[in-house]
Amino acid sequence: MAVKVLVVDDSGFFRRRVTEILAGDAQIDVVGTATNGKEAIEKVQSLRPDVITMDYEMPVMDGITAVKEIMQRFPTPVLMFSSLTYEGARVSLDALEAGAADYLPKNFEDISRNPDKVRQLLCERVHMLARSNRHSLGLSGPSRNAPAAPSAPAPTAGLRRPLNEPAAPRKETEPAAPRQASSPPPRKRQYKLVAIGTSTGGPVALQKVLTQLPANFPAPLLLVQHMPAAFTKAFAERLDKLCKIRVKEAEDGDTLRAGTALLAPGGKQMMLDGRGTVRILPGDERLNYKPCVDVTFGSAAKAFQDKVLAIVLTGMGADGREGARMLKQAGSQVWAQDEASCVIYGMPMAIAKANLADGIYSLDDIGRYLAELG
Repeated sequence: MAVKVLVVDDSGFFRRRVTEILAGDAQIDVVGTATNGKEAIEKVQSLRPDVITMDYEMPVMDGITAVKEIMQRFPTPVLMFSSLTYEGARVSLDALEAGAADYLPKNFEDISRNPDKVRQLLCERVHMLARSNRHSLGLSGPSRNAPAAPSAPAPTAGLRRPLNEPAAPRKETEPAAPRQASSPPPRKRQYKLVAIGTSTGGPVALQKVLTQLPANFPAPLLLVQHMPAAFTKAFAERLDKLCKIRVKEAEDGDTLRAGTALLAPGGKQMMLDGRGTVRILPGDERLNYKPCVDVTFGSAAKAFQDKVLAIVLTGMGADGREGARMLKQAGSQVWAQDEASCVIYGMPMAIAKANLADGIYSLDDIGRYLAELG
């Protein structure tokens, strides 16, 4: 059954382009459009879409207000559009906190210059949200259009996969062993570094984990969130205001400090050198992700051997699996978020299926167990 989508935007041009792009996918049915948040709420009630694409700045009612009301009245996965600016980053983070499931930068130049890339990315995100874990998004019941264990649609022939968003594995939302929660971790182990990698659903997940940590948390942290370059500074600043620990966007030459979390800057790679100093390098075009969890985890394995705790949270794909493998070979510990609390059970599933997880925990437990390390 096709995924039913409602397109919400006050720009007639953008509404038409998004509708045309989605209509090109045989597995997507654009059931309606709306020009403002108030109209969107009315259309959601009458059309009951499976996914909503939502602009932020609109007359009558803005996108974030609309998202809040939709999530209260007719919970539905929302894909938010925002500009590639600092303000756009702030808006996207506000939207995620309001209940939106994911976001995409609203870039008119990309639509004109790279229509195939935009089409691939947008359709993949819509399918992904239609298959997302509705419970973790605060939605009740299974997706109306998807069976219990759906598979991703086949990529459209002839389209290139965007560098920053590879196609989702076909069985990403299927259950994976081990599925049961692990026993609480031993609390006597000392770590020189906690490294956390995540993607879709990660901003909310990281906020939930990091706000549980005390100011005197005994280890430094490295955070890798798949996010555009314009967004990471705003995200780090938001986390810093909300958390007892310090959070900042990483800079080349930063030193690791207990109780401080360094967030990898978007569009670049974050590594540790042999002395444990942070190095920020240009994004390698051969790598799908910038920043890449595998790169950071791999360098941590070389720098600290068996003294790292790596945590893989919600996200699409398998980034972090090979870096986690290197950490395990060096004797370090790896935790993975459990399926029930993930928005997208892709990255943690890759860890579990490769038998690399020392513990599989819910999002609430990950924050609690980390706090107990202190």
